[in-house]
Amino acid sequence: MKRVFLLIVTNIAVMLVLSITASILGVDRYLAANGINFGALLIFSALMGFGGAFISLLISKPMAKFSFFSHVTEGTENADAQWLVATIRKLAEKAGIGMPEVAVYEGEANAFATGAFRDSSLVAVSTGLLQSMTREEVEAVLGHEVSHVANGDMVTLTLIQGVVNTFVIFLSRVIGYIVDKAIFRNERDDGFGIGYMITVYALQFLLGIGASIIVAWFSRQREFRADAGSAHLLATPRPMVAALRRLGAMHGGPLPQSLQAFGITEGSRFLGLFASHPPIEERIAALEGARAQ
Repeated sequence: MKRVFLLIVTNIAVMLVLSITASILGVDRYLAANGINFGALLIFSALMGFGGAFISLLISKPMAKFSFFSHVTEGTENADAQWLVATIRKLAEKAGIGMPEVAVYEGEANAFATGAFRDSSLVAVSTGLLQSMTREEVEAVLGHEVSHVANGDMVTLTLIQGVVNTFVIFLSRVIGYIVDKAIFRNERDDGFGIGYMITVYALQFLLGIGASIIVAWFSRQREFRADAGSAHLLATPRPMVAALRRLGAMHGGPLPQSLQAFGITEGSRFLGLFASHPPIEERIAALEGARAQ
């Protein structure tokens, strides 16, 4: 979960900074000066939307290390570290990706992978996960995370985030312009009034919530695929099923929102629409269904 949590939070922060910067530089005033130029506004929205998403992606690795105070290991500290690095190397070779950086952080049972590139990623594992699971179960979790990298899930979700960001920015400014003219009766020559500003920032927040639901839905679909990827790398779904059952019996450690879509724990059932992970029972059923075929 950590991976998606950090990505979404970072994206929101970057988008806010970009929006404020654009306002200070007068971009909004220029777009609204003589009525909305929809072509120019769409280009601006895409640049802002995809820019925010990709900046978040590019800084995901250092953000993850900073957020979790992760210790990057080369496998030289002890036998457990050696096994962890060797296992990830084996899985990465099977998946056809470059060797990820390996990090260990203090916390309850969880793991995540992040990074902008398949051959330059990070796989982080909590001490709680290493201590509470058998090595076979840990290997299954690592296979899940390596599969996220091999499947390009970070890039996929970044592209989806960029698309929804674009529509959020575009629609908020179109509606803001209409509200400013029709309700606030703004007659300024530059076409830019207080009604525009209030509406734009309020709608960016509200529409951003709706956009998060879309991104979360796609994230849940990628989780099923990563589970299947783990089963493929280990040549059996049994270890992944066992790992999920063990996770279901404990509380996984929390992850920052920008990393949640790439962790291993399930999302909140109460806020199911915003959950980055499907319920564990559904994931187990999918794996067992695949095994039965």
